[in-house]
Amino acid sequence: MPAPPAVRVAAPQWVRTSSAGAAPAAPAASMNTEFPVPPAPEPVRAPLPTLRSEDGRLVLTDRSLTVNGRTYALLELESVELTPVRWLLWFLLGGVTLAGFALAFLQNWLRTIPAMLGFAAAALLLAYGQRGTNRLRLHLLGREAAHVALPGEAAPWQHLAAEVNRRIRLCHDEAAAQAAAALLPPPEPPTTLPE
Repeated sequence: MPAPPAVRVAAPQWVRTSSAGAAPAAPAASMNTEFPVPPAPEPVRAPLPTLRSEDGRLVLTDRSLTVNGRTYALLELESVELTPVRWLLWFLLGGVTLAGFALAFLQNWLRTIPAMLGFAAAALLLAYGQRGTNRLRLHLLGREAAHVALPGEAAPWQHLAAEVNRRIRLCHDEAAAQAAAALLPPPEPPTTLPE
């Protein structure tokens, strides 16, 4: 059987062409569009005014919250929550006292004057239970919540709690913006291509 004919493969030949007809090179300044540009630093805001409750139990500054002499940084707080709480124990005591004196009066175990004094005492207990208190819950980051009792009407405390939550969000937003600016890599110098 005859051998197959040999196949010759020609070596590639490189041809150098002139770059005279090529498009002009783009300027070096336009080549820098792919690098991230750091955002301009935000202007430093003026500090917010200090707010105090009427009895001085709560003091809110630009960066901290002081409740009953204990100071918390706003960055360690997640939020605060105010809940009006009625004193159930005083309701129960007032109800039991009222029922007891009414039963004793109806069974003729008490005369009118002692029964009326008992009714008055029961009414005072019920009114005291209705007065109640305001429970401030401080949600701390990574820790158990702290609780503080604040006396008086709920409306002024609710206004202060809303302002505390607003300042907490503002401090967290500023800290996040500063962290993002610190993690952003510095801009690289523009690269120029050799002509």
